[in-house]
Amino acid sequence: MSRAVRTAAGSVLIACLVLALKLGAWALTGSVALLADAMESVVNVAAALAALAAVRYAAMPPDANHPYGHTKAEYFSAVLEGALIVIAAVAILHQALGAFFVPHAPDQPALGLLVSGIATAINAAWAAVLFRRGRAARSPALLADARHLVADVVTSAGVLVGVGMVALTGLLWLDPLLAALTAANILWSGGRLVRESVGGLMDEAVEPGLMARIRNGVSTNAEGAIEAHDLRTRHAGRLTFIEFHLVVPGEMRVEEAHAICDRIEAALKAEVEDAIITIHVEPEGKAKHHGVLVL
Repeated sequence: MSRAVRTAAGSVLIACLVLALKLGAWALTGSVALLADAMESVVNVAAALAALAAVRYAAMPPDANHPYGHTKAEYFSAVLEGALIVIAAVAILHQALGAFFVPHAPDQPALGLLVSGIATAINAAWAAVLFRRGRAARSPALLADARHLVADVVTSAGVLVGVGMVALTGLLWLDPLLAALTAANILWSGGRLVRESVGGLMDEAVEPGLMARIRNGVSTNAEGAIEAHDLRTRHAGRLTFIEFHLVVPGEMRVEEAHAICDRIEAALKAEVEDAIITIHVEPEGKAKHHGVLVL
């Protein structure tokens, strides 16, 4: 079992523990804001299960039907998580609307807030773990889970402060207002997750900074060639696909052209982790006089 899979499995356990604590906090207080916070944790459990399935599937090696591997499966997990977040937000808004008309003072607010605070601290600690391991594994599913947990922590912190204010001031309308704000924050988080995941599914190019490093790596390591053109990149989970056409002098031997390609590949793989590189060698008559010039 890979470290990414173990981390995803750990997320399921953490999400279940946090959900139990937050449901306990809601049961103690009857606060609709704490109920909203608990409903977001239901999404966390579902998202963690989806991430576990996606990470396990993405780790499968290439086969005859999937020669480029299965890494894009992680993007589906992130899209599903975003959709679940939107559903949770709608349900929370429904609860908040009802509470506006039938306000309820929280019971045992101190104990309920303590339990919810413990759950929030666990989420914050696990989010830090997910960010560290997700970046190390270049896992979209783990990073999506981490970003969702951070949004959950921010929301929970606001809810804790707000419910405390309700208990201290007696302003019962604050409770449903906080639930509505929680839903808005969840919607924003879900929209961001969907946008990033759809970008991966649509084969968006790498970010400009990385593209500049790739162009520089080709330019400074292609001595003997004339130019590189039609440079294309895309991400697929932890993999980065790089392909381009390399123009060489027409009289150059295949062995010499191959040596240039090997040098470029070695430089790019040192710069870009888990890079899959495809180079199409062309004679100088195919030069387009644009793209990446060889230094």
